[in-house]
Amino acid sequence: MSEPLLPYITAQLPGIGGRLRATLDDFRVEEIPAYEPSGEGEHTYLHFEKRDLTTPFAVDRIAKALGIQARDVGYAGLKDRHAVTTQWISLPRVPVDAVKALAVDGVRVLEVSRHRNKLRTGHLQGNRFVLRVTGIDDPPLALARASVIATVLRMNGCPNYFGEQRFGREGDNATRGAQWLRGETAAPREPFLRKMYVSAVQSELFNRYLAARVGDGLLGRYVQGDLAAKHPGGRPWAIDPTDAQASYDTHTTSATGPLFGASMLAPTGEARAREAAVLDGSGLTAAHFEKVKALGEGTRRLVRVVLDDFTVEQDGDALRCAFTLPAGAYATVVMRELQKAADDG
Repeated sequence: MSEPLLPYITAQLPGIGGRLRATLDDFRVEEIPAYEPSGEGEHTYLHFEKRDLTTPFAVDRIAKALGIQARDVGYAGLKDRHAVTTQWISLPRVPVDAVKALAVDGVRVLEVSRHRNKLRTGHLQGNRFVLRVTGIDDPPLALARASVIATVLRMNGCPNYFGEQRFGREGDNATRGAQWLRGETAAPREPFLRKMYVSAVQSELFNRYLAARVGDGLLGRYVQGDLAAKHPGGRPWAIDPTDAQASYDTHTTSATGPLFGASMLAPTGEARAREAAVLDGSGLTAAHFEKVKALGEGTRRLVRVVLDDFTVEQDGDALRCAFTLPAGAYATVVMRELQKAADDG
């Protein structure tokens, strides 16, 4: 199983090329929290900026500096290493003054407060991105092209593909995972690898489903039997066919696609047939996912992200793009629509 070719929603429009993330400052990410700290409680909340650090590595440095265990630190999501990013973390029973005085390489304290609970994965609304594309031959021409693409993305949304980061450094986690699930290879010894492989298989099958939908011009179109969800993320339900297209057109809802697993809700009709075709083509069955339900129970994912706030402007010899994405969506997937043959550094 290899990662499929993913069709563009803007395939008819030429890209701008260029390079993304030539420097850390070209890739900025601001976490949008699900809630603000209340100012009271046993957990100290730290809002910080990090540079050239993964979230776990930054957390480890901060924990060591404060004399606590990294496993006791809470955070809502993982942020890129090769970027300048901001996010919140929670620290158990650490004095506010000690956190304000924190001095850690690659970390800058922005705000400190208190709250009642530990931060957990998923406690965020999304992320705000400000990205610069450099190495552009003709910036005015690139701006004109990018502006048209941005308009299309604002109107239609962007396919919510999983980015290449999901499939491992060598890009073969889904292939390895499918081989294991089909019984062609032994299970990985490490529990984290087993979970990673199952996730990669689920993600690639979703990409295959979505690629077929985009290729057939159905990203924002109702398919009979769709399970839809509200934006930016909600529980899927069988949307009324008489209301579906209007809801899709106003970006209130979108269809969802499969992350196959024992607990996944299944659509009906044509939508179900399209999902079954993807699973059949992979050589996997529902029984394969039933055996690993503890590693990936299955769920559904919106087929597109709404980009109502997408902006692009010239910044010297570069272009600066800004947009907001919900948790779990990939900025690089948005930027590939803009750049087409992109060098993501």
